[in-house]
Amino acid sequence: MTSPVVTTFAGIVFGVALAAPPGPMNAIIAEESVLRGWTSGFKAGIGAMLADVIFFVLTFAGVAAVLERHATVQDALFLVGGVLMLAFAADALRNVTAATGFTQGDVAQASTGFRKAFALSLTNPYQIAFWLTVGIGLVRPGTLAVTDHVPDVLSSLVGEFVVETGSPALLVGFFGGIGLWVIAYPAALVATGRRIDAFAPLVALLSGLVLGGFGLLFCWIGLTALF
Repeated sequence: MTSPVVTTFAGIVFGVALAAPPGPMNAIIAEESVLRGWTSGFKAGIGAMLADVIFFVLTFAGVAAVLERHATVQDALFLVGGVLMLAFAADALRNVTAATGFTQGDVAQASTGFRKAFALSLTNPYQIAFWLTVGIGLVRPGTLAVTDHVPDVLSSLVGEFVVETGSPALLVGFFGGIGLWVIAYPAALVATGRRIDAFAPLVALLSGLVLGGFGLLFCWIGLTALF
């Protein structure tokens, strides 16, 4: 039996490890951070995190498990999510020319990062799949080998790490870890952007490419599965 402190720490590590890898959500956070500052990047991160909270509530209530029995719905979500990502990728690439410096872009344009990240998260099949699998394991009483669900580099560092699931400490730590990333990641981009002015258009470009790549992948998976 692990102590609440260890379980909370494990949840934090788990949350950060899941939030940190490059992907569509971090691409939107990066784009918002370099174009409009930390607040916009933070709001985008909160949008993605809010979707996780919703999925958690649905998982806890047993509603999300219904999707597991409907493969067609899951396939359609790949297609919908892919189209959304392609649209957001085009928007990010248009912002490349506006991002002439860290805060010299089109700052008058209202930030849409929160809505973008929230919409993508709600239609992200991988995020849904996480809550249908690992997420269910988080809320059910039992044990969880954390290192089975984090990047290999972290697994090699911490070794075998088993914690108690279904405990409030683990869930608080998990969402705390995501929140920590949502705060620290935009802050790091802001600090770097202020020192290296050319960083802004580069991040906007990379954001567009990442979103476009995931969008094409999701569309391909959805189309091949449905047709």
